[in-house]
Amino acid sequence: MLFNSLDFAIFFPIVFVLYWLVAKNRNYRNILLLVSSYVFYGWWDWRFLLLIAFSSLVDFLIGQKIYNTDDKKKQKQYLLVSLVINLGFLVYFKYTNFFIDTFVDSFRLFGTELEVSTLNIILPVGISFYTFQTLSYTIDIYRKQLEPTKDWLAFFSFVSFFPQLVAGPIERASHLLPQFYKTYKFNYNQVKSGLLLMAFGLFKKMVIADRAALYVNEVYNNPGNYEGVETIMATVLFAFQIYCDFSGYSDIAIGAARTMGFDLMKNFDSPYFSKSITEFWRRWHISLSTWFRDYVYIPLGGSRKGKYRTYANLFIVFLVSGLWHGAAMTFVIWGVIHGIIIVFEKATYKMRIKMSNTLGLSSNSFSNKLFFVVITFVIVDFAWLFFRANSFADASIIIQNMFNNNFHELFSADFYLIGLKENEFLVLIVSIIVLIAFELNHKKQNMINWLDKQSTILRWSTYVTIIVALTIFGVYGDDNVSEFLYFQF
Repeated sequence: MLFNSLDFAIFFPIVFVLYWLVAKNRNYRNILLLVSSYVFYGWWDWRFLLLIAFSSLVDFLIGQKIYNTDDKKKQKQYLLVSLVINLGFLVYFKYTNFFIDTFVDSFRLFGTELEVSTLNIILPVGISFYTFQTLSYTIDIYRKQLEPTKDWLAFFSFVSFFPQLVAGPIERASHLLPQFYKTYKFNYNQVKSGLLLMAFGLFKKMVIADRAALYVNEVYNNPGNYEGVETIMATVLFAFQIYCDFSGYSDIAIGAARTMGFDLMKNFDSPYFSKSITEFWRRWHISLSTWFRDYVYIPLGGSRKGKYRTYANLFIVFLVSGLWHGAAMTFVIWGVIHGIIIVFEKATYKMRIKMSNTLGLSSNSFSNKLFFVVITFVIVDFAWLFFRANSFADASIIIQNMFNNNFHELFSADFYLIGLKENEFLVLIVSIIVLIAFELNHKKQNMINWLDKQSTILRWSTYVTIIVALTIFGVYGDDNVSEFLYFQF
């Protein structure tokens, strides 16, 4: 079920009303959330409900097994069972065909053609997200950082919680699971704040991301037909598309949870204002970044075993991150680019600070900040090119065509109308400017809290403006309503 669909527009108000009717009884409330979440997830394919239920059952039982024994060997064995089952499902559904293709291609390099076909495997929506969420539960119990729950209903509801089930934020059991033990009272301000955040998330998705996708898809699906400024524009617009698509989903998820009294972690913090790739990853997909830090980087040794081991660990994390995002060489290259830059920034940090001091450059000056923000965005955007390209061959064509000089087309109407009408392109650009202005102000003060303190006229004018913008400028229609990009991961 899509957040930007009529189905969800009917589903969520029904769940919301029923939720607050039974909210005082914890068990009734959790039963409602579990059933609602399974309906939400099963809307795509009911067969995958068995997968998420089995994964929940395995980790619920293994968590207790690990906690109830003092035998280190048995604890490791139980943890290994959890890892094998969860990662086994993930590898089978997500990477089987990738491994088959890679195996065939490796033989093709030596002139041998293998007659091996890929399997007809459907990737369960959100499997990467809930797999990481349940794995963190058993790992934290193994590390003695968390006690297992005996409330199976609360645990199953935690794993399948529909606002963040299919695209995060990837919640830790230590933060979200205890919230299923509480009872909540209806809080008007909290509900209002949640609904406003949902509306802003829908604005990002339907007005900006889906409209940018019309331009981006036309260029990236036909890379040989476009060059120069057209490919540059499409690549820049994809940066805004993926940000508004994914952060929009996170806003809707956090907002929906908030209307029911739940608190989900912040997943984005104006990442395109970052002054380095290191800072970018502190602001982009925060729940995934911290997950890799705690469950991959630190277990590998983190920064505790010398600088060269630290560089290797950082690179491995981003290589794995690329593979996590998708079973294709383009995602691997995307991860490698970020890994190389992160290692470079780590290795040259002291030298760059010394150079800045020698040259008398102030790190707090506006011009210096703007310079590094622009440089960081260019690097991130170039890496997005591989993330979006349908294949490595397409990426190569796009890069090659990008440097063809056709800047005279900036003054041609046709340049602006790739996949869009003139008024649609104008709406897109104005919406992006509004988004940037909003985020600049939001960094100084929380705009939702600020709005809440304003006059009734200003507040309701803002609410009406958002609703009107969604109604008039949102992208609608069966051919245009798209899934959130991170559903495929």
